[in-house]
Amino acid sequence: MAHSPDSIITTELISLDTDLGSAKETVIATLAQRLTDNGRASSAEALRDAALAREAQSATGLPGGIAIPHCRNSAVTSASLGFARLEPAVDFGAADGPADLVFLIAAPEGAGAEHMKLLSSLARALVRPEFVGSLRGAASADEVVALVTDVIAQKPAMTPKKAAPGAVSSSAPGAASIGSAQASPTGSNGTVTPAATDGVSTSQAASNAAAAPIANGTASAGAAASRADHGGASQAAANGTPAPSAPSIGAAVSQTASNATPAASIGASEDAADGTTSPAANGVGASLSTTMPAPEGVSDETTDPAAGRTIVAVTACPTGIAHTYMAADSLVAAGDRAGVTVHVETQGSSGSTLLSADTIAAASAVIFATDVGVRGRERFAGKPVIESGVKRAINEPDTMVADALRAALDPTAATVAGSARPEGDSAPATLGWGTRLRQILLTGVSYMIPFVAAGGLLIALGFLFGGYEIADHAKKIVLDNSLTALPDGGLPTYLGAVLFQLGSLAFSFLVPALAGYIAFAIADRPGLAPGFTAGAVAVFVGAGFLGGLVGGLIAGFAALWVAKSPAPQWARGLMPVVVIPLFASLIVGALMFIFLGKPLAAITSGLTNWLNSLTGTSALALGAILGLMMCFDLGGPVNKAAYSFAVAGLSVTDPASLRIMAAVMAAGMVPPLAMALATVLRPRLFTTAERENGKAAWLLGASFISEGAIPFAAADPLRVIPSMMAGGAVTGALIMATGTTLSAPHGGIFVFFAVGHIVWFLAALVAGTAVSALCVTAAKEFIKPRTPALATA
Repeated sequence: MAHSPDSIITTELISLDTDLGSAKETVIATLAQRLTDNGRASSAEALRDAALAREAQSATGLPGGIAIPHCRNSAVTSASLGFARLEPAVDFGAADGPADLVFLIAAPEGAGAEHMKLLSSLARALVRPEFVGSLRGAASADEVVALVTDVIAQKPAMTPKKAAPGAVSSSAPGAASIGSAQASPTGSNGTVTPAATDGVSTSQAASNAAAAPIANGTASAGAAASRADHGGASQAAANGTPAPSAPSIGAAVSQTASNATPAASIGASEDAADGTTSPAANGVGASLSTTMPAPEGVSDETTDPAAGRTIVAVTACPTGIAHTYMAADSLVAAGDRAGVTVHVETQGSSGSTLLSADTIAAASAVIFATDVGVRGRERFAGKPVIESGVKRAINEPDTMVADALRAALDPTAATVAGSARPEGDSAPATLGWGTRLRQILLTGVSYMIPFVAAGGLLIALGFLFGGYEIADHAKKIVLDNSLTALPDGGLPTYLGAVLFQLGSLAFSFLVPALAGYIAFAIADRPGLAPGFTAGAVAVFVGAGFLGGLVGGLIAGFAALWVAKSPAPQWARGLMPVVVIPLFASLIVGALMFIFLGKPLAAITSGLTNWLNSLTGTSALALGAILGLMMCFDLGGPVNKAAYSFAVAGLSVTDPASLRIMAAVMAAGMVPPLAMALATVLRPRLFTTAERENGKAAWLLGASFISEGAIPFAAADPLRVIPSMMAGGAVTGALIMATGTTLSAPHGGIFVFFAVGHIVWFLAALVAGTAVSALCVTAAKEFIKPRTPALATA
C-alpha cells in the first residue's frame, strides 16, 4: 500500500508483535528513533526526552493494555504516530497491568490545528473497543495504517438520529455533536465513531428499544435505554451477576463485567444497529438497567432526575493532545448511559470551540476535569461544580456524571467562583483555599522552571567553554566581537560568552515568569501583564523570588477584582486588553514601589546574608532539611518548594547559593537511585513490575528526575517515603558540610562539569543512596504492612 509522504502514519512507523525491551523508556526511545530515521523528527534524543518528561507528569498507560506516550517538541518536523504491538507487554503505569498496544504521538511545537485534530481523533478512537480489537487482530502494517487512517478521517453524519424525549441535543455554535445526535456508522454491528471535534455533546438515544433478558432469568429493572452511538452500550455482567456501577441518581445505568474490552472503564461496548440490546455470548451476562434512589436529603419529586438535564464540562491536560479528548468522549459516553446530555469544551492543542452562553446557562452542573487551569472559568460562575484531574474523567466518568447530577439537585453543593456552603454541610466541596493557593503557586513555579533549566544550563555551558571568569566579560565580548573578530582566547571564549549571555537573559525571566503565571492562575489572561510587571518590579527593587511570589498574588487578585467591577456596555470589550491590565498594573506597581518593595528586599537580603553566614552545624541542618523536603513528595509541592528556594537564589558570585543548589540536586537524585539499588539487593521483596521500574530508575535518578521513585512510593508509602527522606537528609548534610557547589540548576550527571568538589558530590550521593536503599530493604524485610481486620456481620 502506498502512502502519502504527508501521512500521519506509514508502515515504516509500525512494529507488530515485537520485543522492544522490558521498560517503557526503551519502547519510547525505539519509537522515537524510528520516527527520526523516517524524517519525522530531527533528534531522536530530544523526542524521547520530551515524551519521558510528559510521562513523568502522569502515566500514559490506560486500562485494557493501551499506552499513549505523547509530546509536542521542536524536534518533531511532521505530526506523526509511531505504533508498536508489543510481545511481551510493558508497564506504562496503568492500574490493570502492562500495555501491549503503544502509540507514540509526536506533534511539532507549533503544530497547526488540522494536525492536532488528527492526533486527538486517534486518542478518541482508543476508547472504542472495536477499534482496539481491530488493532490487536491486524495481520499487517498496512492493515494498521488503514485502521488508523479511517478513524482520523471520520466525518460526522449530517442527519441526526432521533433523540429521546426530553433530551437536549443542541451544542455550541460550530461544535459537532457526538453521540446519537450526530454519528456515522463504522460497521455492520451498528457501532459509530465519534467525530474529532473540539466541543462535544451527546443526546439520549431513542428509548423504544427492548432490553436483553438477564442471565439466570432475572428480569431487568427499570427502563433500559438502548443506544446506537459510540458511547451507548449494554455492558455485560459476568456469569449473570452485574458488576457494581458508579452511583447514579435515578438514571438508567448499564453495568459491565470486569473483563470487558479495554475501553470498558472509559467508554462502552456495542449495541446492535437496530436499537435492540445485544445478548452476551453463550447466555453469560446481559444488559441490566437499574433506577437508583435520590440521595439522602435531596427531594425525590422527580422520578428521573436526569430527564431533560444537561451537564457542561471542560477537559484539559498539560500537553493537550490525548487525555483531553479521551476524557471528553468518556464523559459524553457516561452521560449517554445515565440518560443526560453532556456538552464538553476541550481546551486542547487542536483548538477549542467555546461552549455558547446559552448552553452554559441551560446546564444543571459543570465538570472540570483538568490538570491545568480552566480558561474562561468565570463563564461558569454560580454553577454546581465537580472538579478533578483529567485522568479521573477517563477512568471514572460514570461516577463524575453521577456526582454532577447529585450536585445539581443539592442546593448546598459547591459552585464555581467559590460560593459559600452552609456550616456543617458534608457534601463534596470544590477545592478549598489551601488547595487552590497551592495550585496557584505551583502554576507559577511550573512555568518558571523552563526558564530556570534552559537559562541555568546555558550559563553552565558558558562556563565550560569560557571559564568562570566569563561572567565578568560576557556582555562586552558579545557586543564587541563576532565570529570574524574573535576576542582574546579565540572561539571557545566567544562561544562561552554567547552561551553565558543567552543563559543570563533566559534566567532573568525567572521572577517575572513566576509572578506572571501566578497571576494567570488567579485571573487568567488578564492577569499576565500585571503579573509580569510585578515580577519586573520585584527584580528592580531587589525583592527577588519572594517579591515575585507576593507581587504575583497581588497582581492576580487585583486583576480579578477589576474584572468583576461593573462596567458600561461600551467598555466591556476593552476590559481584558486595556482596562484590567492597566488598573491591575497600577495597583500592584504602586503597592510594590511604595509599601512592599523595600521590606521584601530587606527580607531577601537578610536571608542571603544568613545563608552566607551558615557554617558547621547550621549548614548541616539546612542541608538535611532541604534533603528531607526533596524526598518527601517526589516532585510534589514540598519538593518544588525546596527546588524553587535553591534556583531563586542561584548566583555564581554567591557560594552559599551554589552549595544549596548542589544539596538540592544531589538529594533529589537519591530516591530513584536508592529504589533501583534496593531492587537489585533484594529483588524478592519487589513485584515484577517494580523490578522493571527499578531498571528505569537508574537513568531517571542519574538525570535528577525524582519522580522515578513515585511508583514505589505510591504502592508502599509508609515504608518507602521515610527511607527516601533518610538518605536525602544524609546527602544534603554531607554536601553542605564539604562545601560542594553546583552552578547548574538541573541535569544530574550530565552537568558534572559544573560541580565543584566532584568527588565529595559523588561520595554524598553514594552515601545517601546506600542509606535509603538499606532502610527500605530493612523496612520491607522486617516491617510487615498491617492487614485490615475483616468486618464481621
